[in-house]
Amino acid sequence: MVTQPTPRPTVSRVYLARLKGTAVFDPLGDQVGRVHDVVVIMRLRGAPRAVGLVVEVSGKRRVFLPLTRVTSIDAGAVITTGLLNIRRFEQRATETLVVGQLLDRQVTFRDGSGGGTVQDVAMEQQRNRDWHITKVFVRRAGRGGLMGRRGEGVVVDIDEINGLAGTPEQQGVTSLLATLEDLKAADLADVLHELPTARRLEVASGLPDERLADVLEELGEDDRVEIVSSLDLERAGAVLDAMEPDDAADLFRELPAEKAAELLARMEPEEAKDVRRLLVYEPYTAGGLMTTEPLVLSPEVTVATALAHARRQDVTPALSAMLFVVRPPLETPTGRFLGVVHLQRALREPPHELIGGILDKDVEQLLPEDDIGKATRLLATYNLTALPVVDADRRLLGAVSVDDVLDNLLPDNWRGADEEVTDEAMTRTAHG
Repeated sequence: MVTQPTPRPTVSRVYLARLKGTAVFDPLGDQVGRVHDVVVIMRLRGAPRAVGLVVEVSGKRRVFLPLTRVTSIDAGAVITTGLLNIRRFEQRATETLVVGQLLDRQVTFRDGSGGGTVQDVAMEQQRNRDWHITKVFVRRAGRGGLMGRRGEGVVVDIDEINGLAGTPEQQGVTSLLATLEDLKAADLADVLHELPTARRLEVASGLPDERLADVLEELGEDDRVEIVSSLDLERAGAVLDAMEPDDAADLFRELPAEKAAELLARMEPEEAKDVRRLLVYEPYTAGGLMTTEPLVLSPEVTVATALAHARRQDVTPALSAMLFVVRPPLETPTGRFLGVVHLQRALREPPHELIGGILDKDVEQLLPEDDIGKATRLLATYNLTALPVVDADRRLLGAVSVDDVLDNLLPDNWRGADEEVTDEAMTRTAHG
């Protein structure tokens, strides 16, 4: 009888002071650095949320690793999903470092038994996979007796103490950010649009890079230019890296040429290359509207694998409804475009079926110079959410989605306006 290995228990609670110095490994098992600190965000309601690790890599450089990219936290090892972002970590106004700022912080017990100093905090992963600070290890400094001895160490729930968040001055804009945390990016963009300029920039500077990138994609021209121009070059480059290439290209078109050149130089080379490709095309053409990152697969992929790609959280619903099938290479510009697989069709097929056998080869295609009017008519005529953009050799360059078209058909002041699409927008449809 073969004895099956006992599964290793999942770590549900992690004490963060003990995490300092823990080795960080990539998926192949190579060490990439060591944990230097943990970044948490205090919230107006609910437990503080841990958002990432500060990792010290070679040359004593410290970089930020989001907890969303951590697959395992175990005794003596943190496993990541891949390579670290090499940008140097810069703490935001709304962020608190556990080791650097929370430890030794003075707190009081809500039951009136005195106070003490924080020695450690513990985080636990929630059902939505967020990590929340749930426990605090406090060294008592209050009076003894039945309430507890002086110098005694106790572990208490986060809601049993006051003062962990520090003073109101330390929190700054945190309280406002906490009330906005659960908003969708489009709704948060509406809120930012209505704020006074100084407050808008303050809130924007306190958002994590990826969250700010999502919001910038939803904001109007003036607001996003204002926000990006207010960021330092390093931060702006990181935010632009996190944006969809087509949205980043639109933003670059709105910036002064000198500022745009500076920011392109601060972006990661691969991200900057996609943006430069898009900037070649006129704004209201298929090339100017398209994203260079649709779901691209080979015909030998199974339906099960294709559906797994469609479930990716970083893909918009409009793009996930259509899978683009090409000959290698699979990065745009790809090999020869073969056709598309509609998500609804894939859901009706056996998981082992190859997608090359269920292709829609008759889907309409756009050339990069085709205007927005043609894209709009084809999307409406054939009830599609996206269209492939190909070159003269039928290589896939990207895809134009219905949300890209709508963003450019609506009037510039559509956010917060109740009026219907203006004559100006209809003119764009007719003439591109």
